[in-house]
Amino acid sequence: MAKKIIYPVVAAIGIAAASGAAWWYQSKSKVAPVLAGVPATASTAAGVEVALVERMALRDDAQSVGSLQSRQSVMLQPEVAGRVKSLGFSDGARVRKGQVLVQLDDILQQAEVKQSLAQLSIAKANHKRNQELVAENFVAQRVLEESAANLQVVQAQLTLSQARLSRMALLAPFDGTVGIRLVNVGDYVKDGADLVNLEDISSMYVDFRLPERYLSRLKPQQTVELALDAFPGRAFNARVEAINPLLDANGRSVGVRAVLPNSVGEATQGGKRAGGPAASPAPLRPGMFARVTTVFSVNDAALVVPEEAIVPQAGRQFVIKVVPPAALPAKATASLPADTKFVSLRQEVKLGVRQQGKVEITEGLTAGQTVVVAGQQRLQRDGTPLRIVALGQPAASR
Repeated sequence: MAKKIIYPVVAAIGIAAASGAAWWYQSKSKVAPVLAGVPATASTAAGVEVALVERMALRDDAQSVGSLQSRQSVMLQPEVAGRVKSLGFSDGARVRKGQVLVQLDDILQQAEVKQSLAQLSIAKANHKRNQELVAENFVAQRVLEESAANLQVVQAQLTLSQARLSRMALLAPFDGTVGIRLVNVGDYVKDGADLVNLEDISSMYVDFRLPERYLSRLKPQQTVELALDAFPGRAFNARVEAINPLLDANGRSVGVRAVLPNSVGEATQGGKRAGGPAASPAPLRPGMFARVTTVFSVNDAALVVPEEAIVPQAGRQFVIKVVPPAALPAKATASLPADTKFVSLRQEVKLGVRQQGKVEITEGLTAGQTVVVAGQQRLQRDGTPLRIVALGQPAASR
């Protein structure tokens, strides 16, 4: 029984050995011609792509979306029911504060006021006569007091009737522009019905939200840049006016309101379209969609490297610098071939702002140094010989 088991095992071992020998022979025959005539440094050096540490203007900002709103906005609605007697505006016209926009039929209210005025006149005459009679002791003091109280009641009735009359006229609460009316002369409207909207668009609000991590960096009067789909190619400057103290618990975001003048001429490019004539003033409209960029800081000379150069490791960030062998201790380069020009050196860095494939380096590098952007997986230790595949400025790789 044991002999029957040994035979298959020996056969399997033999087959495996033969396969391994064949693979080794094939690999040797293919690799040998490739390495023939290649210098020892070329065969041991790691091929990498590199880039220079550059200086560029870098802006720390955050993007969001928002909507334009009027500085003041109201929908005129009557407090009482009535029939529209007249309209004191044209659709889309500018109106002044206190201007009568909608007048309801007020015949009954005017009659009530006239009746109250007549009653007030009678009450005043009676009170004056009672004062004279009391002075001559013809009537009791109680009669004078009753006439005085009646006079106060009539005055209150007059005030009430005047208030009812005033409710029949809807006045503009502020200077602004009216929208398109929803009623016509002769319509009967109920209390609370929408009549016409009034917008103050002398300046505009833009409301948007940002993640809560930006809360500590937001402050009033901070610069906000807007891009509006209605005005392509133009940029607008706004200022943060208010920050909502209450955060949205669902989205963990903070509400921000910025204000901007209502004129296309306020573009950041001096009111000019890029490469074109000056922009003519044209009012912005409530409800416009806005792409909002909140600017936190601007660094005109930030050190940046491509994002591909960053090598994260154990919660820390590194780059691999390209340096000459002389930059390393002699013991680390003792075994290197004599013609080695560049070696690797791992350097820990601290990162700043990321923007468009670039990342800011706040600590660890200086301008003009060269870092590896591709091939880092081949560089497991410092002092590895490098074969530069792409180098923009070889003289600067120090």
